[in-house]
Amino acid sequence: MDNANDKSQRLQSNEEVIEELTRDLKSSSIKDENTGNGSNSWDITDSQGNIEKCSQRKMPNPADSQPNENNDSTQNTVFPEDVDEEFLKDRDLSLSEGEQEAIKNEAEKLKQVGNDFFKNAEYVQAISQYTQALQICPLAYSKERSILYANRAAAKAKCQTEKDSAISDCTKAIELNSSYIKVYIRRAQLYEETDKLDEALEDYKKVLTFDPSHTEANHAVRRLPPLIDERNEKLKAEMLGKLKDLGNMVLKPFGLSTNNFELQKDPNSDGYSVKFKQNPT
Repeated sequence: MDNANDKSQRLQSNEEVIEELTRDLKSSSIKDENTGNGSNSWDITDSQGNIEKCSQRKMPNPADSQPNENNDSTQNTVFPEDVDEEFLKDRDLSLSEGEQEAIKNEAEKLKQVGNDFFKNAEYVQAISQYTQALQICPLAYSKERSILYANRAAAKAKCQTEKDSAISDCTKAIELNSSYIKVYIRRAQLYEETDKLDEALEDYKKVLTFDPSHTEANHAVRRLPPLIDERNEKLKAEMLGKLKDLGNMVLKPFGLSTNNFELQKDPNSDGYSVKFKQNPT
């Protein structure tokens, strides 16, 4: 065979593989110029697994300024976050260990760029970089992928409309690393912010199985149960009110109302019995 045919049949280099896989991803980065100020902090994880403290800057409130058609609002951004794991599974079968390692290193570079955006409070750009990394990182690197999901959750948590999506990313990170304490805490905080108090309590309890001395988790397992009881009592009162309205509507044609019936609680079983009153006061 001549030199041209030899060249056409040679294996692609690692660089060519990476270039081919990432060519279309480079143009998908989301641009947004929003920045803010604040004093709280959130952690992300760097390429060596170290925790980086990042300043939490408050996202701008659209109500505080006139709309600008030239600027995207992070409050209404839809992130291109689809990760086709079936595609990655099939692709990985055709790659050597060396090629997978090279692609993983490329994903690490994208993550580091995302971390830099995060530290500058450019959360939309950070999400885009983490997403691109997830779209190429081989599935065999579960620890690296878990960190990417965790970091993307941290960035999404800064965007008010993305908290449910951030919870989903936390869940994915935990599926890949079931002892990821930092992500259990992050998901618990997000659950609490979205009024999912029971789920938050379960995550804090899970943290204590790994670290019984964890300060925030210990405080939470004492703080949340009274809040859950208060919420449940409120929900029960609302439900009974609706049932009473429904009962009055059904009983009205018979000249009766729910006032003709009295619920009496059994102190032994915590159950209730119904007592009829002919002439309620």
